[in-house]
Amino acid sequence: MKYTLDTNVFIDGFRSEDAQAEVFAFLSRALPQTYLSAVVMQELAAGARSADAARDLQRGVFDPFERRRRVFAPSSAAFVKSGRVLAAVAASDGRQRLDEKPALRNDALIAASCREQGITLITRDGDFKRLARFVKGFRYAPPWPTFGDRG
Repeated sequence: MKYTLDTNVFIDGFRSEDAQAEVFAFLSRALPQTYLSAVVMQELAAGARSADAARDLQRGVFDPFERRRRVFAPSSAAFVKSGRVLAAVAASDGRQRLDEKPALRNDALIAASCREQGITLITRDGDFKRLARFVKGFRYAPPWPTFGDRG
């Protein structure tokens, strides 16, 4: 099983020592199976509001995954799939839902690219349950799965 951490899991780890310990504990046993989404990198970089924060993020999160060649980016097919997912969500939940929650666009892209790579997303974001209806084969799990868990 391959894993990736959602933005909210990293942010929790940045804000709380207990959550950070949970992230490190998971990575200590699952690092060889863990990848980093380029979409999550974008979201984290957008939140790094100072030069020090950006440097720490690069050194502490991005560089280790980049050195191991464990960063994945959405393909053009994943972009198309995420657009179809957003259209399906708009048809199901109403267009206003997309306007009220712009992060849903990145979430759809994360879901489509995870599905395409066969990667399970570890997240606390409940929107992925809704998106999973439209991305067949997409797997997600709450923190912290044991090996073999499926979302």
